[in-house]
Amino acid sequence: MTAHYQVAGTTAAEISASVEAGVRTGELPAGAALPAVRALAQRLGVSPATVAKAYQGLRQRGVVETAGRNGTRVRPKPPVTGRRAALRLPAPPGALDLSVGEPDPGLLPPIGPHLAALAETAGASVNYRGGGVLPELVEAARERLTADGVPAEAVTVTGGASDGIERLLVSNLSPGDAVAIEDPGWANTIDLVATLGLRAVPMPVDDAGPTPAGLRAALAAGARAVLVTSRAQNPTGAVVTADRAVALRAVLADRPDVLLVEDDHAAELAVEPLHSLAGATRNWAFVRSASKPYGPDLRLAVLAGDEVTVARVAGRLRVCSGWVSTLLQRLTLALWRDPAVTERIALARASYAERVAALRGALAERGLAGHGRTGINVWLPVPDETRAVAVLRDAGYVVAPGALFRLASGPGIRITVSPLAEADIAPLADAVARAAAPATPATLSA
Repeated sequence: MTAHYQVAGTTAAEISASVEAGVRTGELPAGAALPAVRALAQRLGVSPATVAKAYQGLRQRGVVETAGRNGTRVRPKPPVTGRRAALRLPAPPGALDLSVGEPDPGLLPPIGPHLAALAETAGASVNYRGGGVLPELVEAARERLTADGVPAEAVTVTGGASDGIERLLVSNLSPGDAVAIEDPGWANTIDLVATLGLRAVPMPVDDAGPTPAGLRAALAAGARAVLVTSRAQNPTGAVVTADRAVALRAVLADRPDVLLVEDDHAAELAVEPLHSLAGATRNWAFVRSASKPYGPDLRLAVLAGDEVTVARVAGRLRVCSGWVSTLLQRLTLALWRDPAVTERIALARASYAERVAALRGALAERGLAGHGRTGINVWLPVPDETRAVAVLRDAGYVVAPGALFRLASGPGIRITVSPLAEADIAPLADAVARAAAPATPATLSA
């Protein structure tokens, strides 16, 4: 724990509030260790049970996590907004930041012309009674999903993929329920599950998606929901193949009561075809975001599923934010209908595929097996990710540590290819080869 912050309080509620205050002010940053239960109890003059209850409440709300022998620490993305929450450590001057996991801004379609057209045709502002899902957007979404083999009789719109997944989990599960999530997997999903008071059950992933054995084990452990990334899995770039989809469907056939959630966040950027699991259980949902292909600020996703599941999400949206902005829906529809935008996204898709292939090829030439069948990231297992991140940082490259994405899987690093130019590939691969090599043990000379 930081030496400048002292947890205070004489009740579990006060101790919990004190820790949360430290997180809110930034004095307890992500990863900060909290005192051991008995040590803090002795310092505060309270019983260990009081401190344990405070820590339990913080864990249930996703503020802290128990890290085995490493004790209790503040989560990477605690659900507490603070004065420093929007800040992140900048890359060192001159360093190439490959840690962000964002698309290349130069490959995103320009939205200015479409915004200008909307301004001319928007008319009067939509009122509360007129808000909702635009029928023309739903119809266009149905056409696009059906073309990919996803049943789309029931469709609604959410404020992005994470928003849709959050509403699915909250409207179908209760705190304490187990959720099977990919390992390694999307960091936001790990934090979201913890924030909702759900129990994450790791589900191993290989290049073809979640393994059937891993899914079977997660279901045996009591998972009531399963989250699967269809393509461009973050961080590994895995793709659910046709054969893997058949195998996963066979496992799910024995558990028709499980909620199945598919995340197709890459959508039009994925070079691999979609092999959806839609309909493998009674309650299922398929979520496709507009953010990766069209721009991260386009906070919109279409959500298809069985009638009951979609109705629950739509109902929860209605009593919360009401609806996704009709202006945002109209902008998305305009982008979908623009042939020039479609062509630009096709170029982006090819560009990302070339960068991923080039980096994986360069790593392979140096004896390293990087993963990334599609998407914008390459995942590389390493013996010591802390050392790898540090060595690369010293060499002028910032990568994401695997600890952000894993529960029980081995160490690794995630490299985002979006900022890479062709000339960057070979020097980066050389640096990664040095960083991934086992550390040379120190020796003493006589």
